[in-house]
Amino acid sequence: MSKALTTTVTVAAVLVAAAALLNPSAERHRDKIRETAGERSPVARVLGLGSLKAFASNYHSLGVASYTTAGEKTLSVGAFGLVFVSD
Repeated sequence: MSKALTTTVTVAAVLVAAAALLNPSAERHRDKIRETAGERSPVARVLGLGSLKAFASNYHSLGVASYTTAGEKTLSVGAFGLVFVSD
């Protein structure tokens, strides 16, 4: 194997391992959903709608990434320790 190929394979393996280790947990997704709902609407924060939304979500892990859904709607997507909440 050439040195360039070995380096490429090693870097790819390290990135996949890092993604798997840093994959956000269900609780991190739910915390981010609660936090984001409260930031977007003070009324939602007072009424606890973020907590209700987070409670009703289903967590799905893909090994190197994860997402939560409520019904057919994707609420959040996460990878490398970061969670992004959709509108």
